[in-house]
Amino acid sequence: MDACTSNCSSLTPQRWRKVAYGGMQPGYDDNHTDETFLADMVMNASVVKRDILKVMKDSVSISQYLCIVSLVVLVWSYTLRSTLDENSLLLLDTSLLGSGFLILVLTEEMLSLNLLFHYILNISFFITGLSVLAPIYQTLTRSISSDSIWAVTISLLMLHLFLHDYSGSTIKAPGALQNPTLTSCISLNASVVASVFVASRLPSRIHVFAIMLFSLLVFLFAPLVTYCVKKYSFRLHLLFSLALMVVTLSFVYILHKLLFVLLLGLLVFVNVVCPYFLIRIQEYKFEINGPWDEAKLCFDITD
Repeated sequence: MDACTSNCSSLTPQRWRKVAYGGMQPGYDDNHTDETFLADMVMNASVVKRDILKVMKDSVSISQYLCIVSLVVLVWSYTLRSTLDENSLLLLDTSLLGSGFLILVLTEEMLSLNLLFHYILNISFFITGLSVLAPIYQTLTRSISSDSIWAVTISLLMLHLFLHDYSGSTIKAPGALQNPTLTSCISLNASVVASVFVASRLPSRIHVFAIMLFSLLVFLFAPLVTYCVKKYSFRLHLLFSLALMVVTLSFVYILHKLLFVLLLGLLVFVNVVCPYFLIRIQEYKFEINGPWDEAKLCFDITD
């Protein structure tokens, strides 16, 4: 009787335990789980709950840059139509350069003479380089048809808008970049090449210099200026964006009513429709976490 009881108890499987590196447990398969396996399951632990008003405020940065690029295209169009002469372009460049420099100085928390000298030196090198390269830009695409130029220019602008860093994550401080990504570099290069293509269709070197200076001031320094304004005051950022939208829509309406409708629809889509759909699809977010996930190693590095 005792021997039978001993043999029966030896055949009875032990209680299953979750063992990481202990091999197979006698009496259980290697993929066996019991009722306690799902006890530590957590659903939607890291899902971010978004507010539609917050999402709409964040989307203003996208609409702001869309309006900036639209104004650049408007200036290109008026220049190619000879509505804007070289003197008006140079006056516009001077106004943009002065206002952008003033905004950087006013929003900079740690202002110093070295920083001012650094700004002035970079701008001087920038203008000198453009004046030297203007004759080359003027004759760069002389053998290419205009239809090809406009098709490539539109494609480059669309690529620039698609890959642009709207969050400003690559901007560390005024005049400094931190770890530029491949997409941001491609976006910037696409805008520069598009500006060169447009400038190559202008009649004089002064025209080429003025339009290239305008384009590069916008594409290179406008993200930095808008980032400084947003960092300084988010309310001021919203007011500036709203004013920019109104001005852009007004100029586009004067140029072409169909383009006005398309731009207005795009702004409404970005600021209203997209945030609404983002909030709605959050209801269908389903994320499961548990002990089966990969372990996250945390290292406490102390001096």
